[in-house]
Amino acid sequence: MAPLQDHPRRYELANELHARPFPEVSTNARAAYLAIRAAGDAARRDHNLDRAHLLALLDRYGAPHPAPGATHYIGPLGKYRLKWESHTEFVTYTIFADGVADRAFDKGTFDLFPEDWLNEAPGQRITSALIRVETVETEAQIVERIDSWFERESLAVAHVLDGALTVAGDFRIDEAGHMRFAIFPEPDCGRRRIGRVLQRLCEIETYKAMSMLGLVQARKVVRELADIEQELAELMATLTSKTETSTEEVLDDILGLSTRIEGIVTRTNFRFGATGAYEAIVTQRIDVLRESRFMARQLFGEFMMRRYDPAMRTVQAAKSQLESLAERTARAANLLRTKVDVGRQAQNQALLESMDKRADLQLRLQETVEGLSVVAISYYAVSLVGYLVYPFLEPLHLSKGLALALVTPLVVLAVWLGLRGIKKHHLG
Repeated sequence: MAPLQDHPRRYELANELHARPFPEVSTNARAAYLAIRAAGDAARRDHNLDRAHLLALLDRYGAPHPAPGATHYIGPLGKYRLKWESHTEFVTYTIFADGVADRAFDKGTFDLFPEDWLNEAPGQRITSALIRVETVETEAQIVERIDSWFERESLAVAHVLDGALTVAGDFRIDEAGHMRFAIFPEPDCGRRRIGRVLQRLCEIETYKAMSMLGLVQARKVVRELADIEQELAELMATLTSKTETSTEEVLDDILGLSTRIEGIVTRTNFRFGATGAYEAIVTQRIDVLRESRFMARQLFGEFMMRRYDPAMRTVQAAKSQLESLAERTARAANLLRTKVDVGRQAQNQALLESMDKRADLQLRLQETVEGLSVVAISYYAVSLVGYLVYPFLEPLHLSKGLALALVTPLVVLAVWLGLRGIKKHHLG
């Protein structure tokens, strides 16, 4: 009996669930985070460029290379540690270092990424962040730090994971061009737990930034749709006006609008779909933090509800407006097609009636011609018959006029019967 066969990709698929382990971070550490997105259609970018860029960084420190085709890497980078991940539209780099700088969010932390290496990136920075992990003894010390580090008006701060850590950030770009996040773990908090929270903060920031690309697209689309909607309304108004306007011309114009709308759908379909997926990830990442209130301060979920959700609703509204306008244009085109078809059927009916009248006239004309043909043929036939009977007139004592008078009805009848037989033969 043959042994049980495994699916050729069984182990690959099982290992995929464990392919992106969380980093381990000490209770006093710092991290520099970078997300790079290729210009243009990032989903179809050349992933070999991403890998080459990663290898260039690893080679500077003599670090080992990831396996060919790998979409993630975590390992030493000199005295630091590097976590790299490749996603559908972007790649992320996170460098972890033990200990904290005397100056919070010091520019030197991001300098862990070599400047010339950054300049050779195969894409553009979609976001970058500095994360400070520090253990403090009291909540008052946390308040002192976050009030001096962050913009109070947009500050979000919360206890997470049942109070094991406190996280803070204001989602503003600092003078060096980076976001800032602070993590204050309890002294006995595990390294992996800290690493999970740090990773979640980076993901919230990255997917927030990626989903906001949909807002830029939505604002452009809304302006285009407003123009198309106005044109559609004007075209439909011409059909109810008394002006002489060809329905087929209006139909052509509406089909042109449909083509424009389909072009917008093709151009925005991926971005709107990705925005919805990224929004869901942001919401899910905040949920798993299990936030609780820190001294009446704003939670991350509340910040997103006030600042982020309206942007996502704008994107959804633009998507719904696009779908609605596409449906309305399609309905208008269908109505006009129906009107054109009805008009053509009426024209065809009138044409058929005209053809019937012409056929009737043609039949009458044909009968008239047939009558004239009988007369003409009979005239010549009588003349010929006359030559045949003239020799017999003298013995019978008949005149030529009387003889022609006697044979004419017979000749006419014979011609009429002959033509009728020919017509019947050809028609039947």
